[in-house]
Amino acid sequence: MSIRPLHLLVIVCAVSALVLVGCGSPKPAGTPTPTVAVTATVTPSATPASPSPASTGSPTSGLMVPAGFRATSVTFVSPDEAFVLGTAPGFGTLLLHTLHRDTAWTRLPAPPAPLGRPRTGATSSVWGVRFASPSHGFIFGGRLYETTDGGLHWVLASAPTGRILSLAVVKGQVLALTASGSSSARLVRRPLSGGSWSLAATLGPPDLADPTDLISTQAGTAAVLNGSSVVVTTDGGVTLTAHPTPTSTSWTAGSVAATSSTTLALLMVGQGFTGHTEKLVYTSGDAGATWTKTGKPPTEGDGGTLAGGDPRNFLLATASAASWLYHSPKQGFAWTTVLTYGDGGVGWADLGFTTPANAVVVHGPADEAGNGDGRPGRLLESSDGGSSWRTVAF
Repeated sequence: MSIRPLHLLVIVCAVSALVLVGCGSPKPAGTPTPTVAVTATVTPSATPASPSPASTGSPTSGLMVPAGFRATSVTFVSPDEAFVLGTAPGFGTLLLHTLHRDTAWTRLPAPPAPLGRPRTGATSSVWGVRFASPSHGFIFGGRLYETTDGGLHWVLASAPTGRILSLAVVKGQVLALTASGSSSARLVRRPLSGGSWSLAATLGPPDLADPTDLISTQAGTAAVLNGSSVVVTTDGGVTLTAHPTPTSTSWTAGSVAATSSTTLALLMVGQGFTGHTEKLVYTSGDAGATWTKTGKPPTEGDGGTLAGGDPRNFLLATASAASWLYHSPKQGFAWTTVLTYGDGGVGWADLGFTTPANAVVVHGPADEAGNGDGRPGRLLESSDGGSSWRTVAF
């Protein structure tokens, strides 16, 4: 999420990676019960092309949002300005924009590409949106689209080989985590102003559960997992530093979150049993050079995605037979279940913070035109650091 210029969670630059619903319809199945607190071969790239109206057809800025809109991905470029990728019944890929955080949404043009997810989508599918500034943004997936006029026009940009699982903009560089299969991934970079893609690092097998959140950014620092190590950069991938995760034969690194320019939080995943996994959270005050074990999140859910609004306030999104969102305001030492959806495990996307107090996440991201499979596609927001959540109405 990823939420960001994260961002925002990469998602994607301000706090956690300035990452990442229908109106008047009955509550879908799985709405939290009253007891639950409801409240994101290297090929050359040309410099950004001048957007052409032919790239997206006639501009649709200012059009009303179609009924039944469901979200796929979200990105914030300030505490209040956001872009949301998604779809609605009878429509293909849609892009929404607001200057008011969770109200006054309008429709912008979207690239001519179908929605999908990395596990199932076609090579032409897209599943993520990230803006570096109000004018310069990207929609990515099997293809890469770029805008330099705030989403009024999009051009098909030259992209690195493979599907772009996660994308972030850090220190004037576009970072992308790509994969052509399930055996390995690559971290590549390109100047935001344009130019060639360069290989920054070859990584281990990618996690496709919540792919848009694989790069975590905050305060100019980006972090990504590579097997049993954490790769950190403070200059947009020009230079990288790798540190080992805590060593154990029975625990593996599941997610990493940059929580400031020098601090990280790490989720370690242990033994699994029927919709559960043992989980441990570690923190680092020196960008991963050393780690301290802090606490144990609930076991429900298979692994998960970790995000931090600051070095003390964490969120963890996970799923198996259901989807859960956990919160710790105490550096991972104590955890509370703040959301539970009995949804069969549709999962999450773009978990992240837009400010230390404001957080966002997409529950059950829509993954096909018109949302024919009925996924929730809820955009959820919190204004109290993740303690309570509300569904954004489009």
